[in-house]
Amino acid sequence: MNESASPTGDAGFMLSALAEATRAGLAAEIPVGAVVVREGVIIAAGRNEREALQDPTAHAEMLALRAAARALNSWRLEGCTLYATLEPCIMCVGAILQARIARLVFGCLDPKAGAVASLYRMCDDARLNHRVEVSSGILQGECSEMLASFFAELRLRKKAARR
Repeated sequence: MNESASPTGDAGFMLSALAEATRAGLAAEIPVGAVVVREGVIIAAGRNEREALQDPTAHAEMLALRAAARALNSWRLEGCTLYATLEPCIMCVGAILQARIARLVFGCLDPKAGAVASLYRMCDDARLNHRVEVSSGILQGECSEMLASFFAELRLRKKAARR
């Protein structure tokens, strides 16, 4: 049985991605988290670490994909599902396609940079050589609330620093 295909499986794996996002937020990073699942087991996790690593590519999805490739000793992540709390950007979707991820599950839309449904539809673009099954809106409220709270707090800190 493919546990990740069931609603309870998706919600459970998204909770793991949310835990990664929480760790990112506690480290003053934008709270986005991701996990890679294969055969119902989390094989890798990542969270935003752009500030800590001073690396523009250190998005949660990118770090999770790298860790999964190391875990499987292969860049081909066929049969894997990537869970991300936020709709991936162009860079991350490019990596998802290159890695041959079978399925992408994300929590909330990213109207400013989303490359799955918001701004672009790269996962099902027939011009590309790989397509990814997509499920969205899993724990959407929790995912979007975490981001909204982070940015509200950031605005308050910036405002207080200007005084």
